[in-house]
Amino acid sequence: MDDLSGLISMIPVGDIAEKLGVDRSIAEAAVAVAVPAIVGGLAANAKDEGGAKSIEKALGKHKGKAPRSLADVDEADGEKIVANVFGAKKADVAVAAAKKAPAKADGVDIGAIVAQVLPIVAPIVLAFVANQFASKQEQPAAKAEPEAPANPLGDLLGGLIASPQGQDLIAGALGGLLGGGRK
Repeated sequence: MDDLSGLISMIPVGDIAEKLGVDRSIAEAAVAVAVPAIVGGLAANAKDEGGAKSIEKALGKHKGKAPRSLADVDEADGEKIVANVFGAKKADVAVAAAKKAPAKADGVDIGAIVAQVLPIVAPIVLAFVANQFASKQEQPAAKAEPEAPANPLGDLLGGLIASPQGQDLIAGALGGLLGGGRK
């Protein structure tokens, strides 16, 4: 379960739907675009050394955690994560991601729902990435392999968004918006 679909399956969608007062299909649609948006934003920020170091520091605070319910999620921390990942572009990212949401509903502003979902899922995403990163760091290097990649965090995040779902969202809707946060 080290891919984007595995990460999305960990999100307590029913709890999110109940909290936001929306149909489960709307919450699923919002989560389906919010998670790759956060991973893509992290990947964009990890492209430079300062951004990667900042993310690694944040991952250290989330290592070993695995929020499984909304009671386990620190939304204030989620707001900080979203602010660091997207900077002033949070609203733009939510609107752009919503355009790729797999479900539409009459009278529901999916962009507003995505904006509410981002800080809920951000701590879950960071915990997942932290645990994946830690397990990759703990694995002994294969003797036949050349030296370790220069940016293992960027490689991990890039691998997560390499899925067709992640690529469609990142390349299409979010293209120039990602990486707008602080490094």
